[in-house]
Amino acid sequence: MSKMAFVYPGQGVQNPGMGADFYKESKEAEQIYNEAESILDFDIKKVCFEENDLINNTEYTQAALVTTYLAITGEVIKREIFPDVTAGLSLGEYGAICVAGGMNEKEAISLVRKRGIYMNNAVPEGFGGMTAVLGLNKEDIDNVLREKDGVSVANYNCPGQIVITGSVEAIESSVPDLKKLGARCVKLKVRGPFHSPYLKEAGEKLGRDLEKVTFNNLSIPYVSNVTGEYVDDIKYTKELLKQQVYSPVKWEQSVRCMIENGVDTFVEIGPGRTIGGFIRKIDKTVRHINISTVEDLKKLDDLR
Repeated sequence: MSKMAFVYPGQGVQNPGMGADFYKESKEAEQIYNEAESILDFDIKKVCFEENDLINNTEYTQAALVTTYLAITGEVIKREIFPDVTAGLSLGEYGAICVAGGMNEKEAISLVRKRGIYMNNAVPEGFGGMTAVLGLNKEDIDNVLREKDGVSVANYNCPGQIVITGSVEAIESSVPDLKKLGARCVKLKVRGPFHSPYLKEAGEKLGRDLEKVTFNNLSIPYVSNVTGEYVDDIKYTKELLKQQVYSPVKWEQSVRCMIENGVDTFVEIGPGRTIGGFIRKIDKTVRHINISTVEDLKKLDDLR
């Protein structure tokens, strides 16, 4: 039996103007942005809709993206397109849990605002970073990193793309060895060494906030970044979201898990097409559509 997944991208896909057309044309989307504005300490509409520098600042990016994911999702569901499972890459997991019924929109937006602040302030500016390693397998990368201190894997995105994270010094020490094995290395524009042990304190702070949140029973499962497996009991979510901040993102495993459980259609919700690129490299036989603009909603007609 055919199954559908809603999937949400991570930080880095943001762009000025994201969600503006939904805000303009959808009462439901307008309401979500208004709700976000009522609980946040910054102008969410200005950050999302106008040219500005804040959109790329982790403190603001995370709440802006999750608000946009939820605004777009409302329009998808209004068209009677429903997922059997959800998943999100890193930050996107908050959108996934919301849509799976695990938490309400206000809680999710409030949490990722705090998450963004904790992650942004976890290490001094310039101390850490992340680099995408293209063209090598997991074993080759692991062999190089095993000899290094202060660098580890952040994301297993898809075959041939793994992201490493850590101190700038440790990453720069690793890159020549990776290139000798044939890798192409691309430095990412991020504030710090996300999904590394350096973010442990940020994860612990978020964990204390998570303990104060009342989660709901899931209506459908979601897939955890930390385990790469289905979560169908909400009692595990607080610990998994805490660990997610400083643990590798098992995205390739997550996608394969969904496919093994019958998912053959992926609806990517949010700016860009990053997730779709990963999915195509994981399995070319599955279907993927992305919804980032009001115009994209026409693509849903083929799913009915």
